[in-house]
Amino acid sequence: MSRIFQTSVASVYPHYVAKVERKGRSQAELDEVITWLTGFDAADLEHHLAAGTTFEEFFAQATLNPHVHLITGVVCGIRVEEVEDPLMQQIRFLDKLVDELARGKAMSKVLRG
Repeated sequence: MSRIFQTSVASVYPHYVAKVERKGRSQAELDEVITWLTGFDAADLEHHLAAGTTFEEFFAQATLNPHVHLITGVVCGIRVEEVEDPLMQQIRFLDKLVDELARGKAMSKVLRG
């Protein structure tokens, strides 16, 4: 089992925020991306961050967007659409969306509009 599975989302979230803010995007946009991917609303997300929910628990409780199959490309040298472990793939989907947001992609494209 990968160490990231037992890592709390709250411990990684500030890094996501810093990454997107460094590139001129907002925490609200990041939250919108997370909401699109997971189906969690703002209150759900706050709850998971406050509770120290692990990535494993976070994605087990998520209702993934039906358009996640449209998320393709490379994160950390790995094609997200080819990741075999379902949980690792979901984490990579999140990483990919955060990367796209930080790169300045239009929100409609990030959210596969």
